[in-house]
Amino acid sequence: MIKGGCLCGAVRYCADGEPVFQAFCHCRDCQRASGGGHLPVAGAMRETFSTTGETRTFQTKSAKGHDATRHFCPACGSLLFGESSGAPGLVMIYMGTADEPSAFRPQMRIFTRDRPGWDAAEPNIPAFETFPPD
Repeated sequence: MIKGGCLCGAVRYCADGEPVFQAFCHCRDCQRASGGGHLPVAGAMRETFSTTGETRTFQTKSAKGHDATRHFCPACGSLLFGESSGAPGLVMIYMGTADEPSAFRPQMRIFTRDRPGWDAAEPNIPAFETFPPD
């Protein structure tokens, strides 16, 4: 289970069960959203995910041309989770907002083609230039 919320406490979320995947995403959108070289994300099935409080959204096109929607708190601006039309039924939780961020266990690095050289890579984690094949 992953529980978390925004900086001001107005928005909370909960995902029951184990994450579908956990990854460091290095795509340019995640870099811009995080202000860093990557964004730690955990995938959860939509039917296990719930929120309290209102979020606002910002939508862009993903690297593959899908609609990517990022949810954030309208009061404090904390970026909380995202969804993609390319992965219906999946919610990507931004693990910096989790109550227990140390529970994050990265299984891979994705979109490493965009990783800046100053963002050190853990050599024991599989890396993919884009998203791994299904």
